[in-house]
Amino acid sequence: MQNNFYTGRNFLQGIRFVLVVFVFLFVSSPSLGAHINLIRIQDTINPGVQDYLESAIKQTSKDGAEFLLILLDTPGGLMTSMRKMVQAIMNAPFPVVVFVYPPGAQAASAGVLITVSADVAAMAPGTNIGAAHPVTASGGDVPKTMDEKVVNDMVAFAKSIAEERFRNAEWLEKAVRESVSITAREAFKLNVIDLVANDINDLLEKLDGWEIERKGYSKVLHTKDIQIREIRPALSHKILKTVSNPTIAYILLMVGLAGLYFELSQPGAILPGVVGAISLTLAFYALQTLPVNYAGILFIFLAVIFFILEIKVTSYGMLSVAGVISLILGSVMLFRTPEGTRGIKISVLIPVLIGVSAFFVIVAALAYKAQRMKPKIGMESIIGAEGVVVEPLNPDGKVFVNGELWNAVASEFIPKDTKVRVVGSENLKLRVEKIGVK
Repeated sequence: MQNNFYTGRNFLQGIRFVLVVFVFLFVSSPSLGAHINLIRIQDTINPGVQDYLESAIKQTSKDGAEFLLILLDTPGGLMTSMRKMVQAIMNAPFPVVVFVYPPGAQAASAGVLITVSADVAAMAPGTNIGAAHPVTASGGDVPKTMDEKVVNDMVAFAKSIAEERFRNAEWLEKAVRESVSITAREAFKLNVIDLVANDINDLLEKLDGWEIERKGYSKVLHTKDIQIREIRPALSHKILKTVSNPTIAYILLMVGLAGLYFELSQPGAILPGVVGAISLTLAFYALQTLPVNYAGILFIFLAVIFFILEIKVTSYGMLSVAGVISLILGSVMLFRTPEGTRGIKISVLIPVLIGVSAFFVIVAALAYKAQRMKPKIGMESIIGAEGVVVEPLNPDGKVFVNGELWNAVASEFIPKDTKVRVVGSENLKLRVEKIGVK
């Protein structure tokens, strides 16, 4: 009995030892200790980048990182995506640090407001920030009729961020109205950013003990010997980032419609239909994240309908003309940006419109011509052919046509060796007449 008692006690002590070792390893393991999450935004601001940021914020909320570090280098991008990114940063339940890095990087246009919306805004020497004046998607100035409205809206948005993050609202207004741009040192002196750091290690060293204060939230950062975990974009983010460019989305839409149209007009080609379906699916995936004008989409699909009708209806080209006009209107109206201008560059719009319109017109013409061609097989293909009587028609007989012997009937007596023309058929019997008969 006593031996059993000691055996049981030793077993419990062994379990206790294992638990202590497990807890020690759990606490001391670098993969489970304090860490920060890092993402790299080195692209134009678009729905793909926005989705990447929002996904990183969700992951950071779950894994309990000290803060999210964003390495930023962007020339700007879509205002709609920028606003949603700013909203995500300012409402994150943890600190967000934006670091314009590496040297030579920029935080231009939309990147300005993303940078100043962070809890901590930092820049590396040799970087610049500014030039936030709104422009069209093609890089041109906003039309005067829209300029004042758009600029005032952007200024108000920038000031609201500055008030929330205690930054230089006056300079931000100049960046929007006058497109001013400054270096990292100048931005620090003007209270546009919080600090200048040489690299990531220098940044983390300066952030150690940094106190974050915002409405209803306070935290002191501890970054000494902290682990850095990089959150890389998923495949879906990469695809969306690529296709969410308005120009690429538009080209995919045109290729998709052209491929499906070719498949409908020439059934059995298969490859154009497959390419068209894939392109159209990618285009719709991108369009759901872009500021799309649905009237533009309707015009484009109306153009396809006109081209299909051109195959079925004899309009002498009028439906093709209507299709081209609808395609032009739809392309111009397709993207509705906050600036009130189109989202496709003229240098892309014109060649694509010419190429796709020519493709639709040519395919419609070929399909129409094919439908009107004389059949080359079957009974209908023999109508109009000429032959020779081999057995007198009185009224029935036999004729030799296209290398074959046929039963035939005529409305008059036709002797042997007389040349005849096929004028019809009924129940596999040809109706013929003498050559020269009107």
